[in-house]
Amino acid sequence: MNHFELVWRRRSAVLLALLAALNWLGAAWAQLPAGPISAPSRPPNIIFILADDLGFGDLGCYGQTKIKTPNLDKLAAEGIRFTSFYAGSTVCAPSRCALMTGLHSGHALIRGNANVALRPEDATVAEVLREAGYHTALIGKWGLGNEHTTGVPQKKGFDEFVGYLDQTHAHDYYTDHLWRYAPATLGTPLFDDEMYFPENAGGKKGLYMDDVFTTSALHYVGIHQPDPLNHFQPFFLYLAYTIPHANNEGTASGNGMPVPSDAPYSNEPWPQIEKNKAAMITRMDDGVGQLIDKLRKLKIDDSTIVFFTSDNGPHKEGGVDPKFFQSAGPLRGIKRDLYEGGIRVPLIIRWPHQIQPGQVSDLPGAFWDFLPTAAQIAHLKAPPHLDGISILPTLLGQEQTNRHEFLYWEFNKRGFQQAVRMGDWKAVRPQAGKPLELYDLKTDIGEKNNISDQHADIVAKMENYLTTARTKSEQWPIDREAESVPQVPEPK
Repeated sequence: MNHFELVWRRRSAVLLALLAALNWLGAAWAQLPAGPISAPSRPPNIIFILADDLGFGDLGCYGQTKIKTPNLDKLAAEGIRFTSFYAGSTVCAPSRCALMTGLHSGHALIRGNANVALRPEDATVAEVLREAGYHTALIGKWGLGNEHTTGVPQKKGFDEFVGYLDQTHAHDYYTDHLWRYAPATLGTPLFDDEMYFPENAGGKKGLYMDDVFTTSALHYVGIHQPDPLNHFQPFFLYLAYTIPHANNEGTASGNGMPVPSDAPYSNEPWPQIEKNKAAMITRMDDGVGQLIDKLRKLKIDDSTIVFFTSDNGPHKEGGVDPKFFQSAGPLRGIKRDLYEGGIRVPLIIRWPHQIQPGQVSDLPGAFWDFLPTAAQIAHLKAPPHLDGISILPTLLGQEQTNRHEFLYWEFNKRGFQQAVRMGDWKAVRPQAGKPLELYDLKTDIGEKNNISDQHADIVAKMENYLTTARTKSEQWPIDREAESVPQVPEPK
């Protein structure tokens, strides 16, 4: 039995013992609320599920015709699906930083893939929710601070963590170890170290890590469901899958998209690597389905709001071709581009009896909106000086009186890219010092026609905004003039 299973079994045993000891209080408990706690009386549980490099067009509810995603399609049918929602960046770390801190990539600390850790002063959504009384957990990929830094999850608001700290380590779907933080509880000591999986020792492939994440999530919600024993404490679960990110190190050997089985696509006349990608996505979809089923069985379905999205657009890594499944849908660009295909992502949100089912919204929003939205859901005021806004009014069918005038991204690779969305207008600067390109997304979602020469007034407004859109960053300077500034290498 590995350490992970042992910890969960011990905790389950402790919980059962406590329940037995408190049996004589049954009559008293019977007078307490037995069903789900309604949202108006208590803050709901919050589950945020993040895919890794899943494209705008990779789900059936967003137009995918080959890859099967029945559970996510059902999630969309039972909630609201956004069509103009954006990741925090076009690569992993800065996107996740925007998600956690409520700041866009012109203001956030982490603006590229690098081993840079969040600082004590970088407040996260987990810290905000813990202040509101939530129990918080991260399962999966972190990427915002390695071991022995100020950025590890347990120092950034998470009560529990199991997963990858380092984003390059997260390429390994069959790693023999993950990082684990579990506080001391009755019967179990503090654990803050690597946990090993003998099933994967010596190159064996006994445990697929994204399956471990699904199992961990099921255990977590079972143990931390609000009930009389924990005074109906709500939980925040950040479930960060690594699917369908490539195993870049395995590309040369043909193992760039590892998965235990290519079912249900084994008999498809596709390249093997594309079968694997499709199987990975369907496997994640099944994990989401298991989690929703668990919420129903626990009778906390109605008191749990579930978010699902992706950290950036689809990749062209591990041997796959994003055009094979049209993973970006009708959008131009992929991961590492600031055209729509690199940053526009699916967003599905479900909250039974609060969010009316079957909705589709074109409200423009981005990762930095999650922190203020979560704060309002938790009945808290968001911290000041954020770039995000709460989209809770839209979720509840109310008028969204506060909207973004601008959405901003930057990416310090390929000559420093910048992008701005203002209403239906989208401006892209492909390299520092280059003129802005301008697109009308209402009529040209594929960004095929640069009409900057026809709308000098719009371009001027965008240029004026860009003069104040960002703060300076020594690690990610805006141009090549700062040759004396050490450039932070980007992991593969």
